[in-house]
Amino acid sequence: MAAKKRTPVRVDVALQGGGSHGAFTWGVLDRLLDEDWIEIVGVSGTSAGAMNSVALVQGLAEGGGERAKALLSAYWTTVSEAAKLSPIRRGPLDRLFGRWSLDFSPTYMASEIFGRVFSPYQLNPMNVNPLRDIVAECFDFEVVNSADAIKLFLCATNVRTGRPKVFRQPDISVDAVMASACLPKMFKAVEIDGEAYWDGGFMGNPPLFPLIDETDARDVILVKINPFERAEVPTTAAEIDNRLNEITFNSSLIKELRSIGFLWEIIHQENLDREAYRDSRLHVIGAEDEMSRLGASSKLNAEGAFLRHLYDIGHAAASEWLNAHGDKVGNRPSWSPEPLWEESLQPAHLAPGTKSRLSSI
Repeated sequence: MAAKKRTPVRVDVALQGGGSHGAFTWGVLDRLLDEDWIEIVGVSGTSAGAMNSVALVQGLAEGGGERAKALLSAYWTTVSEAAKLSPIRRGPLDRLFGRWSLDFSPTYMASEIFGRVFSPYQLNPMNVNPLRDIVAECFDFEVVNSADAIKLFLCATNVRTGRPKVFRQPDISVDAVMASACLPKMFKAVEIDGEAYWDGGFMGNPPLFPLIDETDARDVILVKINPFERAEVPTTAAEIDNRLNEITFNSSLIKELRSIGFLWEIIHQENLDREAYRDSRLHVIGAEDEMSRLGASSKLNAEGAFLRHLYDIGHAAASEWLNAHGDKVGNRPSWSPEPLWEESLQPAHLAPGTKSRLSSI
């Protein structure tokens, strides 16, 4: 007996950044695009999430899910091919012990040392960035900016003001994508209309409120790359740097999730008009155990085998999530940000120690 065809559900997707770990998101999207009941109407992304976002929007605009899958694959394949020429690659010890990190790579260690003393304005005066050429080659920004059915939001950090900058259609460009992915110790700030921008991960990784405010979808699927928590306290220099990287690039997202959860609790406690007050249903796809085994240095490892490994983890994580929570999309949240309220402001109607409505999710 044929499976019953499901009524399409309009959703937004929010894609975290994290260098080559963005290949995890490639796997997640590839799996979600197999589901014809998922209608993506809004996409936000930062850094590697910005690359995935552009590929997704262009692909859907040009030919639907299959074209989007092909474009995502083409982008990551091009990245892996370019990485063959990179001087920063795994060292003998990393390979010997089967680690994907670059912690024992001589060129990586040298770049870390020089990066603490010299800026990219000194080390890379011509601002050479092979990724820019890949982005220009892989994507058609005329198509992206004219994709009326899907709204796209890319986040960068304004260097001068320290505030987030969200680029929208029709202003999505190579520069906007590169601004979203500009690591300040590796590349010069990207200048757009007289303003300088760094990686959006500092202020919105990824931005959620543009999706909630500017699309009519009420379901937001967050594809999470960076682990929120770790069981053990880091003790080595590499472990400390890794954890600092995760905390830094999760901080803005945690604040947004707190606010969304806070708003959800008030809406449902006070029986407010859910449409007028932007009631949202949150869903999160991640692979905390697998991704927490990867250090921050592996975000610069773009070997084809590693990207495919991440793709496989993402694809499996999306399948697992669909099996466990797919039926909740369009009906109720499948993930609660309530644990993020610990040690922070809680809704006024909740007495200390009282569980919120979110605790039942």
